[in-house]
Amino acid sequence: MENSIKKHWETVYETKNPNQVSWTQKIPKTSLNLIHSFNTNKNAKIIDIGGGDSKLVDFLLDEGFQNITVLDISQKAIEKVQLRLGEKAKKVNWIVSNITDFKPTTQYDIWHDRAAFHFLTSQEQIDKYLEIVKNAVSGHLIIGTFSENGPLKCSGLEIKQYSKETITEQFQNEFQAIECFTEDHLTPFDTIQNFIYCSFKKV
Repeated sequence: MENSIKKHWETVYETKNPNQVSWTQKIPKTSLNLIHSFNTNKNAKIIDIGGGDSKLVDFLLDEGFQNITVLDISQKAIEKVQLRLGEKAKKVNWIVSNITDFKPTTQYDIWHDRAAFHFLTSQEQIDKYLEIVKNAVSGHLIIGTFSENGPLKCSGLEIKQYSKETITEQFQNEFQAIECFTEDHLTPFDTIQNFIYCSFKKV
């Protein structure tokens, strides 16, 4: 199962350009606004989970952040970003791993996950994720998933929808919710996907 999921994402990133996948954002405004809302200093350790070929890392580097990690299951996705960033890619810590296999060796001030968490559909996968987050995050958490008004699938895979209540419930043992809100994401093919974003602080 793990291998087939990895193969799925390698194929996606090998065969599709950013304008051919639904999650592409020219400017990840919401993620950046949430990161700024924590009054984050430039040395903060930030990890982007399931970063794919997202441009969040580009903007964080341009703003002078020094300790950025990008994790994705797809080697091909990470190679695409490294190519795009050129020399700047050397400033980033790159990790190729399925999130549920991730064994962090450091604690992060900010854990950012836009559209990775909702691919975990079994309680066993979710529990693994929660255990990793509990041990790996010392500061803040940003989770963006499809809302109850969002799609039921993404990239041909089943996802799990969330409401403010169900997402805060998953993290409530270790994290206190700061804010939750829904937002429409306009895909490159002019369709709308409704997301819910929640920010949390470690208790």
